[in-house]
Amino acid sequence: MIFASDNWAGASREVLAALTAAGAAGPLPAYGDDDATRRLEARFAEVFEREVDVFLVATGTAANALSVAAFAPPWGQLLIHEEGHLAVDECGAPEFFAGTRTVALPGRFGKLDAADLARRLADWPIGVHHGKPAVLSITQANECGRVYTPAEVTALAGTAHAHGLAVHMDGSRLANAVARLGCSLAEVTWKAGVDVLSFGATKGGCLMAEAIVSFDPSKREELAFRRKRGGHLISKHRLVAAQFDAWLDDGHWLDLARHANAMADRLARGIAASRVARLAWEPEANEVFAVMRPATADRLTAAGARFYDWSTAGLAPEDRPGEGETLHRLVTSFATTPDEVDAFLAALAEL
Repeated sequence: MIFASDNWAGASREVLAALTAAGAAGPLPAYGDDDATRRLEARFAEVFEREVDVFLVATGTAANALSVAAFAPPWGQLLIHEEGHLAVDECGAPEFFAGTRTVALPGRFGKLDAADLARRLADWPIGVHHGKPAVLSITQANECGRVYTPAEVTALAGTAHAHGLAVHMDGSRLANAVARLGCSLAEVTWKAGVDVLSFGATKGGCLMAEAIVSFDPSKREELAFRRKRGGHLISKHRLVAAQFDAWLDDGHWLDLARHANAMADRLARGIAASRVARLAWEPEANEVFAVMRPATADRLTAAGARFYDWSTAGLAPEDRPGEGETLHRLVTSFATTPDEVDAFLAALAEL
C-alpha cells in the first residue's frame, strides 16, 4: 500500500526493455551526438507540433533551475506560488543557478490567478533597488494535485508577457495533467504562452529522464552551455534518450498517466465514502489529499500503508482541516494496482 510518492515506483517494462537494448547496443558517440538522440528530438517536434529545442537531464531540479536561469538575469525575480516546488523543495537551486530572488505568491489550492497576478504586477516596485520580475513559474499538475486548464495558462502567460516576464512550466506531472484535461501537449504549453518547459518522465514511468523543452530558439546556445557548466550534460546521453523514446512511443506515456489518474479516482471515491476520513478536495491528477485524525493515520501506517503528512500552510482558512484533524497526501503511480487501492480502503473501513 505505497502511496508516498510516484517517485517510489520503478519503471515500465517498455522503458526498461528500451534501456536494456540501448545499453547492449555497443559503443556509440557520447554527449548526445548519436542517432537515438536525434530521433528523439524529431519525436519531440511531433508531440509538441512544432520544432523545439530539447535538453535532456537526469533530475527535475536541474530541469527547473536551468530553465529559469536561461530566462532570468541575476537581478531578476522568479514569481511562483508559495507552495510551488521551486519555492520550497529545490534547496535554493534556482537561486544557485540563476542568482535570482524567488518571490512566493498566494493562491487557493496551489494555483495562481491571472487577475491577482495582474494587480500585483501593476503595483510592483521597479528599479535597481528592488530587482526586476523576470520569470513566472507554474506547476502542472501542482502541489495540491490540481491542474491548470489551457485557458488558465493562457491568461497567466498573457499577463506575464504583458509585464515582460517569461513563463516557465514545471511539468514533473505534466503527463497526468494532460491525461486529465484531454488536451494536447501543445495546447497547454507553447500555444498557451509557455516559453520553457520542464518535462518530467521520471515520475511517469522512467528511471532518470527529464527534459528542458525550450520554445524560444534564441535560448538554444545559452541552455546548452548552462547545462554543461551546471554538470548536467550526461555522457551516455543515448540511455536517457532511449527511455524517453519508449515512454513517448505509441502514447505509452499517456496510458501510464491515465492509469495513475484512474487509481487516484478509485482511492478518492473510497476515502469519500469512509466514516473516519474525508477528501480535502477532489483530485484532478494522481494526488489525493485526505483529512483524518492522527490516530487514524497512525493505524493505517501500522497496517502497512505509506503516505505523507502534508503542510496546511498554503491553504485558505476555510480549506484547512478542523480541530484535531490532519492533512495527508496519497499519490498513485503507473504501477499502482486496484488491489493495492482496495487493500488500503479495506484497512480504512476496519477503523
